[in-house]
Order: sequence, then C-alpha cells, then structure tokens
Amino acid sequence: MAPAKLLINIYWHMHQPDYRDLITGEYILPWTYLHAIKDYSDMAYHLEANVKARVTFNFVPILLDQLEDYVTQFETGVIKDPLLQMLGADSLDHVSPERCELIIESCFKSHHEKMLSPYVAYQRLYHLYQVASQGADDLSLQYFSAQYKADLLVWYHLAWMGESIKRGNRLVQTLISKGSHFNVKDRQALFKLVGEIIRNLIPRYKTLQQKGQIEISSTPHHHPILPLLLDFNSTLDAMPNATLPLAPRYAGGEARAISHVQQAQASHERRFGEQPVGMWPAEGSVSKEALLLLAKQGVKWAASGETVLTNSLMKSNPSKALRSHHDYLYKPYKVSDGSDEIVCFFRDDRLSDKIGFEYAKMHSTDAVNDFIKDLEQVRTSFQAHENPVVSVILDGENAWEYYPYNGHYFLTELYQALSNHLDIEMVTQSEILQAIENPSKSPYKVFCGNLPEVAAGSWVYGTFSTWIGSKDKNRGWDLLCEAKLAYDQAVQKGALTAEQIKLCEDQLAVCEGSDWFWWLGDYNSAASISSFDNLYRRNLSNLYMLLKLPVPVNLSIPINVDNSQQESEIAANSGTMKRGKES
Repeated sequence: MAPAKLLINIYWHMHQPDYRDLITGEYILPWTYLHAIKDYSDMAYHLEANVKARVTFNFVPILLDQLEDYVTQFETGVIKDPLLQMLGADSLDHVSPERCELIIESCFKSHHEKMLSPYVAYQRLYHLYQVASQGADDLSLQYFSAQYKADLLVWYHLAWMGESIKRGNRLVQTLISKGSHFNVKDRQALFKLVGEIIRNLIPRYKTLQQKGQIEISSTPHHHPILPLLLDFNSTLDAMPNATLPLAPRYAGGEARAISHVQQAQASHERRFGEQPVGMWPAEGSVSKEALLLLAKQGVKWAASGETVLTNSLMKSNPSKALRSHHDYLYKPYKVSDGSDEIVCFFRDDRLSDKIGFEYAKMHSTDAVNDFIKDLEQVRTSFQAHENPVVSVILDGENAWEYYPYNGHYFLTELYQALSNHLDIEMVTQSEILQAIENPSKSPYKVFCGNLPEVAAGSWVYGTFSTWIGSKDKNRGWDLLCEAKLAYDQAVQKGALTAEQIKLCEDQLAVCEGSDWFWWLGDYNSAASISSFDNLYRRNLSNLYMLLKLPVPVNLSIPINVDNSQQESEIAANSGTMKRGKES
C-alpha cells in the first residue's frame, strides 16, 4: 500500500511588542512599521500570487493595535514616530541634535549585506559618514547637510521596502534609479506610500482568509508567557536546577492570563469577523494548566515546539523509551482534563530551523529541493496508514532580511513546489482539526494522539531559559511583581476612576509581554539590550505614574548591567530569532 499523502501546515508567526510610550503616544522604536512595509506586505503578496497555496498566519493583537494606530496617524496627520515624521517633514534644515542622533542610530541599522550593500548610493552615504567620523567619536549629524539627511532617510525606507513593492511600484523604482538629491516631493511621496501600504495590510489578510487560502490565529493580547504568569515553578519542569525570581509567584496571574486571552479573542473578532479557532501561545510556551486555560476560553487548537512534545511524552510515560521521531512527531495530540480539551501541534524543529537559519545561505532552488526531499522522506518513512502531519512553525518576519531579495525567490518557489506536489497537501490547522472531529466530512485521515501530561516549556530549547532563570531576567520579573502589587493596592484603595484603572491595566499588560525578558540576555547585542531594557523600565515607570505613585529609584538603574558580550560580535539572527534546539 502506497504511503498516504503528507499534510503540511506552514505557520508564520507575526509579532512585535508595543513600542509606544503610552503616556506620550510616541513610538520609541520603528520596527512595527518597518516590518509592515517589508515583511507583512511581502508575505501577503506571495499568497496573492499563488492561489493554490494554503498556510496559517498568526497575528499578535498588540501588533495589529500598532498597525491601526499608524493608519490613524496618517489619516490625522499627527505622526508619533520620529523617523516617519522626519521623512515627511517640509524641511530638514533645523533638525535637533537628538533627532540627528536618532537618524544615525537608525538609518544604518539594516542587514548590510542584503539591505545596504546592494545599493551603491546608500553605501556611499554610509562610507561618507565612516570617513567623516574617523577619530571623532562625538561627530554629530548636525555637521552634515539637510540633503545628506534627506537622502539617508529616503534610502533607509527604500531598503526596508518589500521586494514585491520594489518590483511593482513605479515610485519606488524611480527613487531607487534617482539615487540621490531627493527633494521634499520625493520624501513626501514615499511617506504617503508607507501610509497606503500599512492601511491596506489588515484588509489584504482578511481577504485571503475569506477566500479560504489562509487561516489566521491569535496570541494572548500582549504576548505574555502564560505558564509563568500562572506559576514560576513551571520553569522547573525542563530546568530543575533553575534559580527563580525572589517573588514566589506573580500575584493574580490566572486572572491576568484570562484577560490577555479574552482581549485577543475580542480583538480578532473585531478585525476578522470571527473569533480565532486556534492560538499560538507566546513563544509556543505551554504547560498543562496554560493549555487547559485556553481550552476553557473556547480555543480549539494551539502549538508548541518539538522538544516540549518529547519531554511531555517522557513525563507521561517515563518507562517507555522514545524511538525515531517519525513515530511520534507527525501527528497532533489532545490535552484534556476530562471536561475541557485542546488539540496541540508540535513543530518539526529541523525543517522549521532550516527555513529560519540555513536556506538563506543557499540558492533558492537548491533550498526548496532540499525541503521537498526531506518532506518526501518523512512521508515514505511514516509507519501508519493515516496522513502524516508536518508542522513547520517559525517567525514570519525576521528571517527574510538575511535572504537575497527578502526571500522573494525562495518563497515563490517553495509555494509553487508544495502546491503542485502530487503527494503533499498544504493545509491549515483547522482543516486538520475538522479531520479529527468529523472524519466522514474530511478528505484526510488524521490520527490524534493523547498527551496525559505536558512538560512545561517553549519552542526555544523546550525550556523557559530565554525568559527566566538568569540574574537579569529574574530581576526583570521581580520589578514586574513589585509593580503588580502596587497596581493591586492602588485599585483596591478605590482612589482611581474607571478610566484611570483602564489606562493602568493597559500599561500593566504591556509590561507583562515576553519581549522584555527575551532581550535581557548577554547573547544579544549591547545596543539591543540597552534599548529594550530602557523601554521596559520606562513602561514600568509609566505604570507607577498612572497609578499616581512615586516611581521607584531602582527603575533608573539598568537591569542588564553585566553584559559580558557587549563588545563582541553577535551572530546573525541571534537576537530576533532562535533555533528550536541548542546547537
């Protein structure tokens, strides 16, 4: 009997933390709108260009909140992002020293090989600054002309444009050909285009969803690590010797976790016309308690990492040795407590990490052929009559700047190869769920395993080591726990109005996001650590101010004070992405 057709669900996760100062409304970092004009736009394009391709996208609500906020900025003309503000300004003749520093800090912060080097005119701007700043560490951009600043701002935004826009938009092509001496009309036309791209993004994905090409899932609203909100001790499942924060627990963590889930469901329904069937727990971080919490809120499926599955299988049956991952990885699993249940998918770490880290170094055709060959091997090795289910799950935005042409050729060829393969079917998680729940109504035959126990962990190494357990990360949690207690006490006193409490809760939710802890680690660059450390403490300080309480003095002190790698070279992709397994 021939092997059954292989089902592949490709799951692209889209996420940016809240980069706004919620008190001033100003954007501190520009990554949301830059990824919007590059990756979110290109990723929609590839599905629009291949109507047979089917994938799932995960959009974190706080990312969508920011995209909508940018749309409002362009509609009202009140621009809160300083880089965008300068791009569209009438004049750059009197830029403040602080804004000059921001331009230099930002506009050369691209992947040089793939985003700066291909453009001679952009390279020239970089070399001019290098030459001028030799032997002058305090050189200010004020010494440079307004024309230099204009050209640098334009090239930065041109470099960040998605490849589909570079190939299809006449304005972008004209500006790239012009190369230098961009005038006000050029800058403002590019500024207007940025607004148009962002305004069309959510409608484009909604249209793809309505056509049945994609499924869109969500994440608890501000991307918190749910198992850690529920219980710090869940860390010990995969890290039994880990040092935990001084605080014994995060006060009221279950209520906060439920709030993040419910806000995400409401956000998703408002934007896409229905509640999400599935959720990607932030960073694939799960525990049995966290998965059942999602189930109790009506979430039907979730996903995590391969090592979480292996640890969970060993926890469920310690006496049974695991054999080849072909025997257990390529199927979904049910997690249940007898009354509530949820289906969980687990990523193939090797295949997912090949896309995230390896294929950027290969010719696109060779990379796609390698990927297809691996899938064919999975299919022929699968020891069952059911359809093998392969889950490829990874960051959908940060990998592409390491690929030539923002991954244009790789994604084009990948979707073509998968959608035209006779023995491979591109599917979404909900289609697999239907095969499990209503097999007579599905063309697929999917076996779903049972997972009695879940070993708490994430898609990164199967542990929570990226967010807890080190001195700096634990300090971050202790500061958050102190702020949460101050919040609880202030609310209980009854001195705040309902509107004030809502503002405080929104600020608290921002502080509960996972990204602050991710970046507190000496595996990141000093500049990245500093910017996220500063923004995290700024968010905590804002919470105290909104509570009408004095800001603790310790929030003026950097958390990550002992970064042993501050002066070292940080490997490509090491900050924005991580592998599923430690190499």
